[in-house]
Amino acid sequence: MSTAQTDPEETASVAAFVQALEKAGWILGLNVTIDYRWGAGDPRRFQEYARELVLLAPDVIFAKGASVPAVVQATSTIPTVFAVLSDTLAETYVASYARPGGNITGFTSNESTLVGKRLEILKEISPSTTRVLYIRGARPETKPNLLRATESALLLGLAMTDCPAEKDADIESIVSSFAREQNGSIATAFDGFNIVHREKIIELAARYHLPAIYFFRTFAVSGGLVSYGFNQAQQFADAAGYVARILKGKKPSELPVQQPTKYELVINLKTAKALGLTIPEAFLTRADEVIE
Repeated sequence: MSTAQTDPEETASVAAFVQALEKAGWILGLNVTIDYRWGAGDPRRFQEYARELVLLAPDVIFAKGASVPAVVQATSTIPTVFAVLSDTLAETYVASYARPGGNITGFTSNESTLVGKRLEILKEISPSTTRVLYIRGARPETKPNLLRATESALLLGLAMTDCPAEKDADIESIVSSFAREQNGSIATAFDGFNIVHREKIIELAARYHLPAIYFFRTFAVSGGLVSYGFNQAQQFADAAGYVARILKGKKPSELPVQQPTKYELVINLKTAKALGLTIPEAFLTRADEVIE
C-alpha cells in the first residue's frame, strides 16, 4: 500500500479487497495468507517494502498506486496486480491494455483525461480562478500528469504553479506563498502522497480561502470543496478478482488492464459557503453526492 494503515478510508478499501477474495473462494487463515506493507507516502519505504515482499516469494503481489514502480523494479517474474495507478504509468508497464504481455496487469485511473476534467470543474464552481497550484508528491512518476495538467490549464486560460512536496512543511510553505496573490485555487495530483497529507492540504485551503478540487470522495467528506474520481474500494474489489484468478493459475499477461467506467462528483456545500462560493443549481443536479 502506498498509503498509511491509520487511514480509515484505506483500511476500508483493503477490507473490500479481502471480502472480494473470500467471495472468490480464498479465505484468510484457511487457504490464503496476506502479508501487508504500508508505505505511508514515503518512496524510500516503497522500495524497502517491495524488496521485502519479493524475498517472501509470494504467489502474487497486489500493489497500490505510487508503490507500483518499486514493485516493478523489484521483480519481473512474480505475478503482480495493480490498482489506483495513473494510466501514464500503467502504459509503461504493459505491452498494451488488451494484452499486457508480462507479469503485471491491473486497474488504472484514466488520469490523463481526468486531470483536465477536474480543472474544468474547478473553473465552473470558482469562475474567478485564474491561477492554480498543483500539489503533488516530489517523485519523477508524478511529472507526466503535471505536464498534462499544465497543458489543460493553458487551454482554460489558467496559470499553473507546481508544488512538489515531500512533507507537510513543504506544502505549507508553497501554499502560503501562492496565496499572497488573488484568484488562486488548488488542484491535487492523483497521488498517494496527497491522500497521506490530505488533512494538511484541506486545512491550508480553508486557512487561505482557496477553492480546491480533489480526486477522491474522502477529501470532500473530510472538508474539501469538491472531488471527482472513481470509487477506490470498488477498484480494490475488482483487483481481488484478478488476484483470485491468478491464484487459480491464470497469467497476468492474459488479463487485460481495465479503466474505471464510473466516476463520482461530490461537492461539500458547507465548505463552498465558507469560501463565499455560490454553486450553480445545474452543478448540484449533476453531483452524485451533496454534503450539506
